[in-house]
Amino acid sequence: MKTKQLLVEESQARGLYRTASAEFKQMLETTFGKEFFSQKITDRIKTYEDACKELGIEPIDFDEMKDAGFTTDEIYLREIKTITEALNEGWKPDWTNSDQYKHYPYFRMSSGGFVFCATNYVHSYAGAGDASRLCFKSSELAEYAGKQFLKLYSDYILYQ
Repeated sequence: MKTKQLLVEESQARGLYRTASAEFKQMLETTFGKEFFSQKITDRIKTYEDACKELGIEPIDFDEMKDAGFTTDEIYLREIKTITEALNEGWKPDWTNSDQYKHYPYFRMSSGGFVFCATNYVHSYAGAGDASRLCFKSSELAEYAGKQFLKLYSDYILYQ
């Protein structure tokens, strides 16, 4: 009997697990451990680099991007989009579905500086003020992103 070895990266295993049959889920759990698949996304994503690892992509090199002509705010936006994609775990907003909530963090300037204020949601329109590509599938994720990545959002929004 011939045997072959299959190498699966952690990010690929999580993706496969979501749609796997019961038998394949069992095989993945035996290989990676059941707790690996039960860990919350907010426990896995603490940094931009964590988000890249989750998606199985290489982090962008800030200096290379600058040298290629990208502005600092464009680079920060790319990082925020990567984090948003990772935290949403494959969920994409359906702007044709008026019953689907799309949550986003809300910020304001105060005497203490740039701060996370709250989360909000929209049903079906994609207004420029709602950052439609940066929305989340839940209020909890929007709040987490707004607080955990406050400096990155601040750098992106306030960058001059």
